[in-house]
Amino acid sequence: MQHGAARSVRTRFGVSLRIHHEPLVELGRALLRQGYSFITPTPETHRRANRNAEARGRARGSSLRDVFGWNRPFDQGALPSPLLSLLRDANALDVRQDDLRSRVRFSTLGGRAFAHGSYPTVEDDAVFFGPDTYRFCSLITSNMVPCARVADIGCGSGAGGIVASRFARDVVLSDINDSALALARVNAAIAGLERVEAVRSDVLASVDGSFDCIVANPPYLADAAARAYRHGGDDLGSELSLRIARESLDRLAPGGRLILYTGAAIVDGVDVIQRGLLPLLTERGATYTYEEIDPDVFGEELDLAAYQNVDRIAAVGLVAVMPMTSGAR
Repeated sequence: MQHGAARSVRTRFGVSLRIHHEPLVELGRALLRQGYSFITPTPETHRRANRNAEARGRARGSSLRDVFGWNRPFDQGALPSPLLSLLRDANALDVRQDDLRSRVRFSTLGGRAFAHGSYPTVEDDAVFFGPDTYRFCSLITSNMVPCARVADIGCGSGAGGIVASRFARDVVLSDINDSALALARVNAAIAGLERVEAVRSDVLASVDGSFDCIVANPPYLADAAARAYRHGGDDLGSELSLRIARESLDRLAPGGRLILYTGAAIVDGVDVIQRGLLPLLTERGATYTYEEIDPDVFGEELDLAAYQNVDRIAAVGLVAVMPMTSGAR
């Protein structure tokens, strides 16, 4: 783990800033000591909740949940002075005339706090955390086994790898997004993890060695703006998920497992992710389970041109186990 380093993060205002590691780590720990808890919803639910709060005269933040969860503007007196100082020291405070706003949000999962991107997550390098994260981590908890080395590909906030650390000795967090790696390091430190390596890597290209387990929750939407945190590539957003599966299966140790949580476009009743996965799994002799975790997510995407022929988007989970006679290549 690296401590005391500053990492580049871009705000929703498009202004480059430096997030300072240690104050943000201490802020996350301080929030937990004060009993902070916040479950982050989808962006659409977040938008509606803030709209409804404004209609009730609660547009400005007056609690920790308002400031760090709902990411509402607040007055200086809304936060205890030590927390405001940490937010300022972390260079994570926006000041616009009379409005203060946190440049990061904090979500809680399993008693841990995770820093992630401010609302709304619209930047190219936004760091997303939401219902998919909770479902992904539940899939990990239900299917991990004790192992030596685990990788979280496209780690984002690092939540998957941090949850998987319960079962593993060493954790590698990889992402192409420098903002994600910065916050993943912060979140690993908040969690008190030491045997964690954060690597800038396109899938596993810059990561060495084999793994006993690989977990991934990649972007899976067809995003016209091709934003890194959201765009899954060609074929209705399935390209990156299939690439991760292919490269992961080649890097797993004998008996190693891939836990992949992603989204699948369903076209005329056909799951495009499952269709692409089956040849990969068969070729490598993997045993696997595949399930629809949620049959209908991000329904608003069907309004877009790319999804005009799509029935629905499903959240799906793959758990694939390599044969004991197979080696990583």
